[in-house]
Amino acid sequence: MKRTFLSLFAASVLLSSCNCDKCEKTEANGNPFFAEYNTPYQTAPFDKIKFEHYKPAFLEGMKQEQAEVLAIANSTKEPTFANTIEAFEKTGELLSKVSNVFYAQKGFNNNDSIAKLAKELSPLETKHSADISLNENLFKRIKTVYDKKDDLKLSVEQNTLLEKMYEGFVRSGANLDADKKAKLREIDGKLALLTMAFGDNVLAETNGFELVIDNKEDLAGLPESVIGAAAEKATAAGKEGKWMFGLDKPSMLPFLQYSDKRDLREKLYMGYVNRGNNNNEFDNKKNAQEIANLRIERAKLFGFKNHAAYVLDKNMAKTPEKALELLNKLWDAALPNAKKEAVELQKMINKEGGKFKLASWDWWYYSDKVKKAKYALDEEELRPYFEINNVRDGAFALATKLWGVKFVERKDIAKFHEECQTWELQEADGTHIGIFYLDYHPRASKRGGAWMDSFRKQSGLGTDKEITPIIMNICNFTKPVGDGPALISPDEVETLFHEFGHALHGFFSKCRYNQLSGTSVSRDFVELPSQVMENWCFEPEMLALYAKHYKTGEVIPAELVKKIQAAGKFNQGFGTVEYLAASLLDMNYHTLTEPLTEDVMTFEKNYLEGMGLIPEIYSRYRSTYFNHIFSSPVGYSAGYYAYIWAGVLDSDAFEAFNETSLFDQATAKAFRDNVLSKGGTEDPMVLYKRFRGAEPSIEPLLKKRGLK
Repeated sequence: MKRTFLSLFAASVLLSSCNCDKCEKTEANGNPFFAEYNTPYQTAPFDKIKFEHYKPAFLEGMKQEQAEVLAIANSTKEPTFANTIEAFEKTGELLSKVSNVFYAQKGFNNNDSIAKLAKELSPLETKHSADISLNENLFKRIKTVYDKKDDLKLSVEQNTLLEKMYEGFVRSGANLDADKKAKLREIDGKLALLTMAFGDNVLAETNGFELVIDNKEDLAGLPESVIGAAAEKATAAGKEGKWMFGLDKPSMLPFLQYSDKRDLREKLYMGYVNRGNNNNEFDNKKNAQEIANLRIERAKLFGFKNHAAYVLDKNMAKTPEKALELLNKLWDAALPNAKKEAVELQKMINKEGGKFKLASWDWWYYSDKVKKAKYALDEEELRPYFEINNVRDGAFALATKLWGVKFVERKDIAKFHEECQTWELQEADGTHIGIFYLDYHPRASKRGGAWMDSFRKQSGLGTDKEITPIIMNICNFTKPVGDGPALISPDEVETLFHEFGHALHGFFSKCRYNQLSGTSVSRDFVELPSQVMENWCFEPEMLALYAKHYKTGEVIPAELVKKIQAAGKFNQGFGTVEYLAASLLDMNYHTLTEPLTEDVMTFEKNYLEGMGLIPEIYSRYRSTYFNHIFSSPVGYSAGYYAYIWAGVLDSDAFEAFNETSLFDQATAKAFRDNVLSKGGTEDPMVLYKRFRGAEPSIEPLLKKRGLK
């Protein structure tokens, strides 16, 4: 969605090449942003972009966009769709161009200089956006076109653009009185700074924790690959001859899963769940509280009783009550399963002579033991078959089988980091679709998690200047050890396919307007294209394509495949409950109608205990490091439920393949044509029903998770 849609829903900004006269005049200063990139497919010249290029480009970009907007707003011509709606849609090219590169770098190559500049730019950008969204003349022109939209004979996409643009202005304060507009500016300025600080604090806390081991006996239970990775991590940190574990998941989770040292598991896990809650300079308790309270105040400016009502008004769920209905139904189904799993783990503890009660930091360790006992399945047996490039090639092969596309590695495109890979996606006949950047491994400068983003979205369909997408997948997967390859876990395999699904949503977009293209859809629909791809991961036919031993090339044995299938529903009570706990916590913050006065950790504890969350399970994200909802002005706030909402959709969608065949191209074409290519051009349920023929059923999800 275009940033100057001026709604806090803006999920990303759109990059497109800049051909303006002003850029040509400033080309001589050596700033790459001020000229058309002389690169393949207008990819960013990362080898030429320097830190000092960002600020001048931001300032000039804001100046240019303001001039472009004023030219529209102050025009004396009768407002039309072309001279107002389409004209506004095309503004801000330079600002989008530099913003997409800069904020992407902040996500995967952050440093003190970038963080400082982002903080400096925040109030300038907030004011710039507000100056546009609250421009009365501009809004009058947009409203004039909107009021006569039924007589304009617009296409479906044009009508959607008009409606979303009008609603974007309204939801950004265009209809507010002067006092409320001033208050909105103040609130948005505070939110921009607070959410940035929240994310920076989480990164600092994550990087600041170290579990250093200097006694080899304390490595008991750990596989050699995990020990080797810890030794390399220690050496890189200047602790030669020791072993180090951190809070990034490729380091933390294997330790929790295999370490025999319960006290060290506790130390590492509690370091993770207490991020932002250590009463130090990076403490996030006050930030989270202030963000939640400002959102209440902001929602009420628009006549909504709470932030969730404001957000969900434009999502598939429509109301908080509808989202909570699904969450509570699944909670009631999943919690008994999680309790049964806890009993199983306690039995294993007792069987081994443990004289303690199961705690949260024991879950991964003892669930691994139970899994081995029940299914004879050891994840370390699987890793050799999940070499990361083989898994990547498996995802590529899946796309080829379904849609006939192909991937060609490009060595002639500048990279933003030495670990980055660059690929070109083509149709079967060689037609260019887009450029794909892959960045798979953790580093101190990269925030945690995994995500898809765009340097440029697809747009211009039906015009003489169609712009092709430039997309990235950024992840934090297990790194290679020594001279060996990166061997990833089954969870990481699913994540790779998940983010790849987001990328395909961006690549297959066929839209005219970039504000509607690709992933510019409601939060609870955007996870459908990503999550549906996970369904293929461990199907036997799919495993045969990519799960090959990294040394021998041997395809994963049928016996191991059967074990994977048999264990498919194992520990789903835990996985579902820890996710739902976070979703419900998010909704509880954002359905508040009055300011929160108590400490957020007390608020969290009281709410989740009241829901019946057992002490052996923590919420997947706790308040002080819940980046999804607190590290951007909106992000997934009142929207973390979207993963399970989309889970209903993706499980039902995959049934279409179960009803035909795993790689059925006719079904895949229907999904591409009716969902992936349409972006946000139509109501998501209309698109889904056009693909599936009916609204989704919850039954496939319950079946898949073993909740029925």
